[in-house]
Amino acid sequence: MKPRIEEKFWKPELEQEILEKWKEENLLVFDPDTQKPTFVIDTPPPYPSGVWHVGAAAQYAQIDMVARAARMMGFEVWFPIGFDRNGIPVEKYTERKYGIKMQDVSREEFIELCRKALDELEEEIRRVMERMGLSADFANAYHTDSPEYRALTQATFIELWKRGLIYEATRPNNYCYDCGTTIADADVEYVRLPTQLVYIKFSLEDAEGDVTIATTRPELLCSCQAVIVNPEDERYLHLHGKHAIVPIFERSVPIIPHPAARPEFGTGVVMVCSYGDFEDVRLFRELGLKEIIAIGEDGRMTEAAGSYAGLPVEEARKKIIEDLKTMGRVVKVERIMHRVPVCERSGVPIEIIPMKEYYLKQLDFKDTMEKLAKELKFYPEKHRQRLLDWIRSITIDWPITRRRYYGTEVPIWYCKKCGEPHVPEPGKYYRPWKESPPFEKCKKCGNDTFEGEFRTFDTWFDSSITPLFLSKFWKDEKFFEKVYPISIRPQGYEIIRTWLYYTMLRCYQLTGKCPFEAAWIGGLGVDEKGEKMSKSKGNVVLPMPILEKYGADAFRLWGAGEANLGEDYRFSERKVADARKFLTKLWNIARFISSFPVVEELAPEELEASDKWILAETNRLIEEVTDAYKNYNFFVAITKVKEFTWNVFASHYIELVKPRAYGREGFSEAERRSAWFSLHRVLKTILLLSAPVIPFMTDFLWRKLYSEESVHKQKFPEKLGGVEEKWLELTRELLSFNSYVWNEKKKRNLSLKDEIEIGVPESLKPLEKDLRAMHNLKG
Repeated sequence: MKPRIEEKFWKPELEQEILEKWKEENLLVFDPDTQKPTFVIDTPPPYPSGVWHVGAAAQYAQIDMVARAARMMGFEVWFPIGFDRNGIPVEKYTERKYGIKMQDVSREEFIELCRKALDELEEEIRRVMERMGLSADFANAYHTDSPEYRALTQATFIELWKRGLIYEATRPNNYCYDCGTTIADADVEYVRLPTQLVYIKFSLEDAEGDVTIATTRPELLCSCQAVIVNPEDERYLHLHGKHAIVPIFERSVPIIPHPAARPEFGTGVVMVCSYGDFEDVRLFRELGLKEIIAIGEDGRMTEAAGSYAGLPVEEARKKIIEDLKTMGRVVKVERIMHRVPVCERSGVPIEIIPMKEYYLKQLDFKDTMEKLAKELKFYPEKHRQRLLDWIRSITIDWPITRRRYYGTEVPIWYCKKCGEPHVPEPGKYYRPWKESPPFEKCKKCGNDTFEGEFRTFDTWFDSSITPLFLSKFWKDEKFFEKVYPISIRPQGYEIIRTWLYYTMLRCYQLTGKCPFEAAWIGGLGVDEKGEKMSKSKGNVVLPMPILEKYGADAFRLWGAGEANLGEDYRFSERKVADARKFLTKLWNIARFISSFPVVEELAPEELEASDKWILAETNRLIEEVTDAYKNYNFFVAITKVKEFTWNVFASHYIELVKPRAYGREGFSEAERRSAWFSLHRVLKTILLLSAPVIPFMTDFLWRKLYSEESVHKQKFPEKLGGVEEKWLELTRELLSFNSYVWNEKKKRNLSLKDEIEIGVPESLKPLEKDLRAMHNLKG
């Protein structure tokens, strides 16, 4: 019999032809008027601030699997795609690309350069997405820097302003002098860095001797306003109420007993400096101390630092240590690993600086956010705790304004006479730094001249409204009611404290509902050693060469099968090559089966025992895999399909029924038809269950063998009725018996086709005819 699949090998080049066919057919367009239940994905808009690596590409391939699986579960699926084009990373990439600093050019010129850089990066990301076979709505791709999107961001601000949820205040803020702006707590990372712990002798004003203080921040000596010791530390009981003299600056400060001093750290004596860290901020407020600002917005020492004024922090630290040594005030210097807060964007250590910013109230919503976090479905469940831990750790409201250029502008104009802020009506995109105000007189004093706000929003203030933008909030009430809350939010665990949390907060404040029904949390794509990919490490692997060499199906198969849901997945080219081996196996299986006629239906009583066994195994596979897909766990789904296909179906069943399927002497036409039916039934099942992960090959084979309509328009297979589960009891013994026969032939230097005298076990008697033909058994 001649195979209907003429091609002997699956070639990645065929994927391009299939992509073109999908585009021609407009295959998976969302129908908003459908009668089917809708399933909407709040797809993470990728951030085009650098070249995509294979880890990022694999995450979006898995999100496509969410979409394809949902379609095959009977949903009308909307898989939108957008691009997040605001914020500091975009600006920093532009600065690197063009060798400029934001402040060195006009605002308009810099914005235009950002837009140009973004367009180039976005094009490359889109190319990778399409090559991977993402079934997303590229025709209606959105951008967070578009006037329409920014208008909605501003409209949400205006609404929250009217509700009294936004206020302006001067407070100590995390500040990244490299980025030149405040950053929210969620954008602060803690890393262990080598640093110097300096033991400094402070002389005493009203007692004998000295007291030694260990600090990692000697450059803050100028802002020291108190020294604390633990009230239970017997070493320093005699110093309670005394005063110490700050070296270099020769200022007297009180020595205060306070439980915040830890006797086990350093010497147990701590200097309290304004804005060293948030513990210092807390102590300053509690003790009523007067602040001294040591570090300015430029990351340099202020005039309060005396002769060190104008020096960068690191340089000032080094110079002060040298001077203290010269003065004989350094007891010793230890090299330690210290937990340091750094800006997530730049990696630069943050400083705490008092600045005037706008804040969104979040402390008032902590209990509600915790309640929503407990109610939200999580895939996998373990990542719920990350969200709860973050919510419980929040201690301040969210500073939402940034002193940058490429972002959505804060829509406020200020009266030049009295300073009264004026917020416009929502509905259009405003640029106060450039445009005239949409009102004529100050509502407070009647003045007619205004000054526009120059600041922009934190990028999370923009990206946290994706569910509202997608559901056409305030634009199409009927559509909004149909799709909101969004069905699922897929994202990485590293942005739970930012994108997931801020989206829940913002959308709840505006709608009174959690913005989505479930959160699907994926791991990170890392290198072979488990390290994050970065240019500085030289371990970045670009996706397009891998896709062109091995094909999208092999890449997707690796991504789905590398690690369980929620775990990091390690990339290596060898593993993608290994994934391609399964595709070769599946191709060979399909090509073999294509030799036989497709028998559409047979009653259970017409089936041979061997066929009932494999169909019982197939029913079990359907149940296990569809359950995995319902939990969006593609690792479990595709692992079970691979194990069944390779280790049960191909290695045992196909070999078992080959003689019967080919019509070897002794087998009737009815027995052959039973084999043909079962072979095709199992292959259909494998193709359908593999389609979300392996979309190209499965569609090619499906159309070639079973239907002109794409496999991606089908539903997951139903279990075949009338096949009893009792046949599953044969699996272990059948596989064991086959292995035994093969090993015996090997021991006796026989080929697999050679005759051998081995009896069939009693429990396998129903399969005896097929087993004898398979192994050429005698006796």
